[in-house]
Amino acid sequence: MLERKRLGGIETPRPNVARAPTHLPGGVGVYLMRILLDIVRQSLSTLWAHKLRSFLTMFGIAWGVGSLLLLVGLGEGFRSGQERQLRTLGQNIMFMFPGRIPAVEGSTQSGQTYYFTYADYSAIRQQAKFVGALSPVLNREDIRAVSDYGSTNGQVFGVASDYNQIRNVPISPGRWFNDEDNAERRRVAVVGWEMLKNMFPGRPAVGSTILLNGISFNVIGVVDKVGRDGNNGTNSRIFIPVETMRNLFRLTKANSEDAISFINYAPIRKDLHTEAKNEIHQIIAARHGFDPKLEDAFEDWDTIENMQRVGKIFDAMDWFLGVVGVVTLGLGAIGIINIMLVSVSERTKEIGLRKALGATHKNILTQFFVEGAFLTAFSGGIGLALATGFVTLLAMLPAPEGFDTPRIIPASALAAIGSLAVAGISAGLYPARKAALMEPVEALRQE
Repeated sequence: MLERKRLGGIETPRPNVARAPTHLPGGVGVYLMRILLDIVRQSLSTLWAHKLRSFLTMFGIAWGVGSLLLLVGLGEGFRSGQERQLRTLGQNIMFMFPGRIPAVEGSTQSGQTYYFTYADYSAIRQQAKFVGALSPVLNREDIRAVSDYGSTNGQVFGVASDYNQIRNVPISPGRWFNDEDNAERRRVAVVGWEMLKNMFPGRPAVGSTILLNGISFNVIGVVDKVGRDGNNGTNSRIFIPVETMRNLFRLTKANSEDAISFINYAPIRKDLHTEAKNEIHQIIAARHGFDPKLEDAFEDWDTIENMQRVGKIFDAMDWFLGVVGVVTLGLGAIGIINIMLVSVSERTKEIGLRKALGATHKNILTQFFVEGAFLTAFSGGIGLALATGFVTLLAMLPAPEGFDTPRIIPASALAAIGSLAVAGISAGLYPARKAALMEPVEALRQE
């Protein structure tokens, strides 16, 4: 209803704006809530009246949010897949293999192969300060394994009890070796998952007996499947205590009567892996009489260093995908800004009319704020839902080796929706403020 106001003998309409009740705090709250609901209702009506414009704005926001989330999610899936694949070996693993040393002192042209010995392992155990878990590995592939149900050829590893603290060898059922098994040279074995299928098809292995080159061993444990597809080498191995291996299946290598194949170890702390490696180099070099700085004398494989190198690659990939996503997001923001600027410019008359009817500067800005916030939140939610749905579909497909299903990063979703919200709301509020500051008559004259 409009009240009549007499000015100089002329009656002019004046909006009948209800005044907020001030006698009760609850009345003020109800009044403000009613005003906010009226603004929201009017904003939605305006958006519906300009369906094509609203759709284009929403499409730009949804496309920007969805693209950014998928790009970042793909990068994170690749990163986690590579990290998971390295974790199948174990945590903070370091390998050391013997290399070649000069046959003539000071010569860089000649070289001869040497081998680590069990005495080298003992010296490292006694002298190394930066080495934590440590195990020699005696590897033979010419030992025939026979059970009551089948026979097979596989790798037989003689290892110390520390081996399961370095490498990933999950035991189920049964148990791993202990120090007593090693010290007493017990004839016990832990069978890999793949070997179990060949030697005990559909039958329990723990408590059974197998023959290794005709010598009886009791099976005390089974290594559960390692790796997603079971293609890890650990699945095809039989593990026995290293002292038992040295007693029954000693390696015979040239220039060494008690050779070991290689050494597995882990540093006492992850950040001391370089110190641990250099320390072992010095011990081995002193025992075999060569310079520890010779590049060809050792073949090292450091999973900690590999992880750091891979991490840098993926950080660069994340930056690249992030920049591409931000560019996509920026294009969406530009579209939003253009549409909102045109929308507010076309509605200058509407703003003038509303001011003439008594709308305040705050009412007008609130309406455009609500419109921008609603468009951004609703459209960003659509983009998030589409990206989540796409990721869910990908999760149903078999992932390639070394690649995990992309995952939605909540921080990226909040950043994407938040940045588009700032762009859209700012693009609407700036021209709306200019129009709201105009005199109603001037606003009504705008074309």
